[in-house]
Amino acid sequence: MARRKILVPESRAALDQLKARVTGAADPADARFEAAREQGIPLQKGYNGKLTSEEAGKVGGRIGGSMVQELIRMAKNNLKE
Repeated sequence: MARRKILVPESRAALDQLKARVTGAADPADARFEAAREQGIPLQKGYNGKLTSEEAGKVGGRIGGSMVQELIRMAKNNLKE
């Protein structure tokens, strides 16, 4: 699985925690499985070549979109303070 390069490598742990929080997963590594389960997509550990591009995109889009929304909410709260 290809990973995008993080501009601030020290932020990896915080981003992983955010990912887990927005998906409701206890462990950041399980975030994609939780997002897939919520949408009824049969994502499993290991090979997932039978998933369609649409299904795979829904999982990643759900996680990324939720993370962006939460980061915007956090920034707005910081501006208010």
